[in-house]
Amino acid sequence: MFKKVSTVFILGFYTVFCSAQQVRPSKSSEIYREIKTLKHLPKVLYLAAHPDDENTGLLSWLINAQNVETGYLSLTRGDGGQNLLGTEQGAALGLIRTHELLEARKLDGARQFFTRAIDFGFSKNTTDTFKQWDADTITADVVWVIRQFRPDVIICRFPPTAAAGHGQHAASAVVAEKAFKLAGDKNAFPNQLKYVNVWQPKRLLWNTFRFGGVNTTAENQLKITVGQYDAQLGMGYGELAGLSRSLHKSQGAGTQSVAGIRTEYFSHVMGDPAKATLFDGVVNTWTAKGNADIDQSLDKIMGAFNFNNPDQSLPALLALRKKVMALADVDLKKDKMKALDNIILSCAGFMGEAVTNQAEAVAGNHYNFRLNLISRAANSVVLENVKWLNQSESFNRQLSKDSLITIQHDIQIPEDAALTEPYWLAKPARDAGTFSVPNDTLIGLPEAESPLHVLADLKIGAEKFQVKLPLSFKKLDPVRGDVVEALRIVPALELKFTQPLYLVKENEDLHLRLNFKVNSDKPFSKGILDLLYNGERIGSTEISSVKGKDFTVDYVIPKTKLAAINASRLQLEARFLAEGITYNKKQVLIQYPHLSSLQYFAPAAVTVMKGDIQSKVKKVGYIEGAGDFIPDFLRIAGVQVDVLKDEDFYGSTDGSAGSSRQNRLSQYDAIVLGVRANNTEKKLGRWMPFLWSYVKEGGNLVMQYNTNQDTTVDQLGIYHFSIANKRVTEENAAVTFLNPNHKLLNFPNKITTDDFKGWVQERGAYFPAQWDAAYEPLFEMHDTDEEPLQGSTLYAKYGKGNFIYTPLAFFRQLPAGNTGAARLFFNFLSAQKN
Repeated sequence: MFKKVSTVFILGFYTVFCSAQQVRPSKSSEIYREIKTLKHLPKVLYLAAHPDDENTGLLSWLINAQNVETGYLSLTRGDGGQNLLGTEQGAALGLIRTHELLEARKLDGARQFFTRAIDFGFSKNTTDTFKQWDADTITADVVWVIRQFRPDVIICRFPPTAAAGHGQHAASAVVAEKAFKLAGDKNAFPNQLKYVNVWQPKRLLWNTFRFGGVNTTAENQLKITVGQYDAQLGMGYGELAGLSRSLHKSQGAGTQSVAGIRTEYFSHVMGDPAKATLFDGVVNTWTAKGNADIDQSLDKIMGAFNFNNPDQSLPALLALRKKVMALADVDLKKDKMKALDNIILSCAGFMGEAVTNQAEAVAGNHYNFRLNLISRAANSVVLENVKWLNQSESFNRQLSKDSLITIQHDIQIPEDAALTEPYWLAKPARDAGTFSVPNDTLIGLPEAESPLHVLADLKIGAEKFQVKLPLSFKKLDPVRGDVVEALRIVPALELKFTQPLYLVKENEDLHLRLNFKVNSDKPFSKGILDLLYNGERIGSTEISSVKGKDFTVDYVIPKTKLAAINASRLQLEARFLAEGITYNKKQVLIQYPHLSSLQYFAPAAVTVMKGDIQSKVKKVGYIEGAGDFIPDFLRIAGVQVDVLKDEDFYGSTDGSAGSSRQNRLSQYDAIVLGVRANNTEKKLGRWMPFLWSYVKEGGNLVMQYNTNQDTTVDQLGIYHFSIANKRVTEENAAVTFLNPNHKLLNFPNKITTDDFKGWVQERGAYFPAQWDAAYEPLFEMHDTDEEPLQGSTLYAKYGKGNFIYTPLAFFRQLPAGNTGAARLFFNFLSAQKN
């Protein structure tokens, strides 16, 4: 059922909202491009499955060369991918990739959209994909975006066939075809029609490609030349595309900025075929729409535009505004008024922000804010009123040219203000393949508009504008300079276990530690701390006083209570009840230099791994790869972990060389290479000879999965093996033990098929396809209806030591608290102890 969230037209004003924390004027070259885009009526929607699937070269050309408003619809937020930056997986990774896409869109100028589909990892075909995704739900989301954005042309990145290379890729094309047919049908998803009208795009195309050895282009397809040089950008569109795509940093998607023209190819899918251009038969101009006066006005504005003094265009733009306001087409008027008002504010050189010194705020508390306003146009902008959430104040003050005014005001955050978090993470997912959203009209948005903002009523000439300025936090960073981010609403009190998981053996008490973080100025006197399993209380204690802003509480769950729970993996939740209010959330804060601070809230929960997990290692050397949790997991398990650096291979305490270097490595019971270490650690080539010597002299080397992209070392193994894009995506796929008596399956833990139960997302990826006869494969597994694969783990004896290559997805299983995966991993680490 669709629920209304907000309207655009308020009290006779058109509200101008910028998704950033400040409203700032565009550069004059950007203003000029926005005016040219206002003159062109067609729209294009590019559609694919994931962040980084978009063709940024084509987007850049459409926006900057064709001046066509263009959007990218990614079905997912990339939640199921891998992370080259840190340990975030799942929802946290999807949040990172959402904002990396938004940063990319700031460069190429496209709009960004999403559906509710959850990226559950690699799938091999559409059958597998639609077992996870409800096709009707995702189709409805795409229809909703089409009806809102109203594109004339939809372009798919992928076909609905195996040539797409990924089941979710192919599924994006399947959904696109269904949505193209239904968007113009009033009987399809009729609840949407309370808020949008039906819309039928002109055509659906497939942007064919050459990816590796796959070439889907043909000379009889529609061809478009892109990549031209743009003097206002100072680069070609292919160069801009490289900069845009390189912002997908969590995926390691750095891309060359390639100068020069190239050809894009398009295959017809549905609708009217295109013979010469993407826009054959599409209404391109205001004149063709019956509004020749608007075309004429825009031509005069563009002809007289002064790049050094864009404010000279204000009178003509304000006159144009009246013409656009008079349009009978409500959808077109709403669309173009928003763009025109942004152009007018930019020409006026208007900047506005509502900022405070604190990054976090609590509902009900008071904070001092500064409203900073400035205009760079002489005698053009009048500040009439300011609405401070729950108060209104009249000013009728003209903004002097280039003179900043600052208005101080105390603002109370509403008692019912919601916590700051992504709208798609505010409620538990509907199912494994679909996010829940609190209001259906949020579907498609990359993020929700902040409900906490200052409204500035402006008058420019005789026209009135209402500008939303989100409540924001501003600080001076000594490296980055001014940092302006969204004010983050947090609970009055947060609960968090001091470590993300615990390991407890049979017949042991469980010792837990919780951190209390008090965010409110209001004191807490006392309360009750409860621990729950499956919603049932298994422990409780009274907290007599809350000591300061940050303190910890120790709690012991007796072994008798643990023994009564028949499970090897427990999810325990904590709650604190004080003064009739329940506090049970922990903040997840994500901070990377290329993004603003990102926040969401999760239950105050912890994973407990209970059972017989034996380990014979005490000290492990770790070579970091792409961010993963395994070093932290090993430390939690009581293992000393040293992250190896250059000095561990080349340095020595006495300045000598040779054997002393090897002696430094010989202290480790095992050395582990993190996931994709050969793709991320550029010193690995220099280190490998030392690692081989370590193995030869009795060491144990465990190497996790790598890919063939951007490799450092050509031959990873002591003996040759080749990596292929072979994987087992079914996390419950049957596993056959090729040699049940192998030491890696029997010491110190006896491994059985039960240890492969409860795995998440996948068994593993990038299995070796061929290997030297010196290797012994341990397992055989495969996805449904596929050939058996034996490359999930290879073992070889070398000299006195052991080498193990395992692309099994331990980096996913161990953070998830999978006891069987932990038992197997410790067997690998303990290989030299048997």
